[in-house]
Amino acid sequence: MIDEALAQEAVDGHAAGTEVPADAHSSSFPPFDSSTFESQIVWLVLSFVALYLLMSRVALPRIATVLEERRDRIADDLDQAAQYKRQTEEAIEAYETALAEARAKAQGIAQETRDRLQAETERQRVSIEARLAEKIADAEKQIAATRDSALQNVRTVAVDVADTIVTRLLGESDRGAAERAVDRELA
Repeated sequence: MIDEALAQEAVDGHAAGTEVPADAHSSSFPPFDSSTFESQIVWLVLSFVALYLLMSRVALPRIATVLEERRDRIADDLDQAAQYKRQTEEAIEAYETALAEARAKAQGIAQETRDRLQAETERQRVSIEARLAEKIADAEKQIAATRDSALQNVRTVAVDVADTIVTRLLGESDRGAAERAVDRELA
């Protein structure tokens, strides 16, 4: 239906179009128009100066302040880290010193305990040796008494045996001669 209306207008002599009249745009693209170069350069210079002043007075000082604050914060953090490192090294040194002292004290206690136990052992050994020496002396006395008693009994038995043998062989008995003969042989 629109096509029919357009066709009808074309036939009637009235054309509907989008054409621009020639006198409205007789020049070229405005930035390339040589008649406006001076004003464009003036505005360019004014804009550049304004942007330069804005950047140098406002933006760059703020950026410099931020960078300086960051640099100061980093320096403070590094100082604090160095301080923590020194504190850590001091703590490690104190720990190692305490550990060395504890080891020395433990060795001292162990040596003291060994010495005390050794002295106690030596005292007990001496006590036991004294009791054993006493028992040995008592046993030697008993052995000597038993030996003397046995020798006395041996003499009596030897005299009896000698007297009995002589009596059987000779028919007569001399107890005194038998005692003297046995005493001579035992001595």
